[in-house]
Amino acid sequence: MTFAEKIISFYKDLEFTGSLPDGVSIMNPFRDNPLIVPVISQFYSRFYNDEMKRHLILGINPGRFGAGVTGIPFTDTKRLAEKCGLVIPGVQTFETSSAFVYEMIDAFGGPEKFYSDFYISSVSPLGFTAMGKNGKHLNYNYYDSKKLTEAVYDFMITTIEKQLEFGISRDVCFSFGAGKNFKFILELNKKFKYFEKIIPLEHPRYIMQYKSKQKHRYISKYLEEFSKLI
Repeated sequence: MTFAEKIISFYKDLEFTGSLPDGVSIMNPFRDNPLIVPVISQFYSRFYNDEMKRHLILGINPGRFGAGVTGIPFTDTKRLAEKCGLVIPGVQTFETSSAFVYEMIDAFGGPEKFYSDFYISSVSPLGFTAMGKNGKHLNYNYYDSKKLTEAVYDFMITTIEKQLEFGISRDVCFSFGAGKNFKFILELNKKFKYFEKIIPLEHPRYIMQYKSKQKHRYISKYLEEFSKLI
């Protein structure tokens, strides 16, 4: 099977069947929207239709304006259309993390070049929401409560290990998130020995929210780390 075929099969079957803490909901676009599997199939068939190895980048978990809708990590519908030529009818989203990631991808050389070297996923490949004080659903991270971390721990381990079988290079893994996400991945790696080294990179959302005036410096940092492997 090609890298693409393995990814598509993984997402087609992706489902969380456990129990979540009260007030927390899961987002599964592969089950909730029948248009998503055909779109991700086109995406991965375009960029991963080979048997080459790639380095893994792990984010936290999908957000409700990015992969929580499109099924493609750090890709909102705006970038999906403009950079990848794919459209999800009737859906329009904008995510700041996606804006940063695709600006970085352009600086790297474009989606074809970037995705031939890297595969982006998340510690939890499905995202979560919780009700905010304003009555609206807000993004919720797997580490935002001990109860949620415990509830999805086995799911996260299982899905990470399944993705390692796609053809992932085991020398280096990157963490999108230099704080809690990096710490969690580091602990997993100490226990399971998935990779020789984990490299933390500031999360795109953090950069865009708090360091947007310095985003080009962070893009340069990303490219510097990535270029060491190529």
